[in-house]
Amino acid sequence: MPPAGSLAGRLEGRLEGLWQLASLAELAILAACLGGALGLTWLLRGAGRKPGGIWFGDRLIDGVLFPVLALGAVLLARLLMPAELPQAVLRLAVPVLMSLCAIRIGVRVLRVAFPQSHAVRIVERWLSWLVWLCLVLWLTGLLPVVLDELEAITWTVGGSQISLRSVIEGALSAVVVLVLVLWLSAAIEGRLLAGVSEAGFSGSVSLRKIAANATRALLLVVGLLFALSAAGIPLTALSVLGGAIGVGIGLGLQKLAANYVSGFVLLAEGSLRIGDMVEVDGFEGRITDISTRYTVIRALNGRESIVPNEMMITQRVVSMTMSDTRINGTTVVQVAYDTDVDALIPRLVEVVAGIDRVLTDPAPWVSLTSFADSGIELTIGFWIRDPHNGLGGVRSAVNLAVLRTLNALDVEIPYPQQVHREPRPPRPPGVVVPAGGAAPLSPAPAPSE
Repeated sequence: MPPAGSLAGRLEGRLEGLWQLASLAELAILAACLGGALGLTWLLRGAGRKPGGIWFGDRLIDGVLFPVLALGAVLLARLLMPAELPQAVLRLAVPVLMSLCAIRIGVRVLRVAFPQSHAVRIVERWLSWLVWLCLVLWLTGLLPVVLDELEAITWTVGGSQISLRSVIEGALSAVVVLVLVLWLSAAIEGRLLAGVSEAGFSGSVSLRKIAANATRALLLVVGLLFALSAAGIPLTALSVLGGAIGVGIGLGLQKLAANYVSGFVLLAEGSLRIGDMVEVDGFEGRITDISTRYTVIRALNGRESIVPNEMMITQRVVSMTMSDTRINGTTVVQVAYDTDVDALIPRLVEVVAGIDRVLTDPAPWVSLTSFADSGIELTIGFWIRDPHNGLGGVRSAVNLAVLRTLNALDVEIPYPQQVHREPRPPRPPGVVVPAGGAAPLSPAPAPSE
C-alpha cells in the first residue's frame, strides 16, 4: 500500500471514499440537487426560449444559471450533512460543478459580447480543455507538482525575476477580469437596447446605441487597467504604451481613429439613424447598424454593404427618410391621340389612389408630359410611406391597375408607328428612262432578217 501522504496514496484514498455505503446516500443527494436546479431553471426561464441571454442559453442546461444553482445546492447540502460522514461524492462534485460554471460563464459571455465572431468557438474549445485539464490535475493531485515546476522556471526582466507560474496566474487573472467586464457591458447594452427592434418602439435608437458603445468602450478600458494590475504590470508603464499608440495613430492609424470618432459623431448628431433609407457610393439600402468603425447598409435584394464611418461624413449621402419617410414614384403610359384625356385622367387618379400602399395625402397625380410619335404620353405619380419595403412592388400594382382600367374603358395603347417605304420594282430590260421624269421609252424593235 502506498504511503498516505504520497500522490498515489491521496488518489487511492479518494477512490476508496467513493466505494463506501454512504456514497449511495450522497449520490441520491447529488441527484436531488441537480434535479432541483434543473426544475428551478425551467421555472425561471419559462416555456419560451430567451436567446442571446447569459443566464439562459439556447437549451435548458447550457446557460449559466443551471450550474450556479447546482453548485449552490451541493454546497448547502455539504453544510447540512453530519460531519462524521465522508462526503466523498459531494466533495468531488464541487470542483466539477465549479469547472462547469467557469466554462459556461466564459462561453455565454463571449457569445453575447461577440455574436458574429467565428473565433469564439475556437476560444470556447480551448477554454473547455483548459478548465477540464486543471480539474483532472487537481483530482489526481498533480496540480501542486505542476505549480512547483512552473515556479522553478524563472527569468530576469528589467532587474526583477519573474517565474512562469506568476505569468500564467497573471494572464488568467486578466482573462477573468476581462470576462467579468464583458459580462457587465453586455448586460448594460442589452438593457439599453431592449425593445429597439419592436414595432411600437418610440425612443431614440441612435442615443441608445451611442450610450451602449460608449459604455462598452469605457468598461473595456477600465477592465484592461485592472487586468494589467492583476497581471503584475505597473500602470506607470502605460505612459510608454500611450506614446507608442500616439505615434501609431500619427503614422498609420489615422483612418481607424477617424472611423472610430466618426461613428460617435453619426450617432450623436442624428443625421443618419438606424432604419434610414440611404444611398452611398451608388449603393442603396436601409441602415441596419452603426458600429464604432463602420455602418452596415442592407439593400432590398439582401446584399449588405459595410461602409466606413468616415465615408458617411466626408462624402455625399442621399437620405430618403431623413425628415420625411414619404417618397415619390412614377410610371409612364401612352394612349392614342383620339383618347378623351380629360375624362381619362380623373379615372386613373381614382384607380391609383385605391392601391394599398399608395398614400391619399399627397394624392396621386397624372399629367400629360409629351406628344410622342405613337401617342400621348401620360406620367402617373404616387407617394408611399414605407420605402424600406421597396418601390418595385407598388409600381407593378399601379401598372396592373392602369392596364385594367384602360382595357375596361377601351382606351387604345398605340403600337409604335413608323413609315415603311416599299422598294421600286425593277425595270424591264431595254427600257430607257429619259431625264426630267418623262415617261419611259419603249424598247427599240429588233431588226428584221
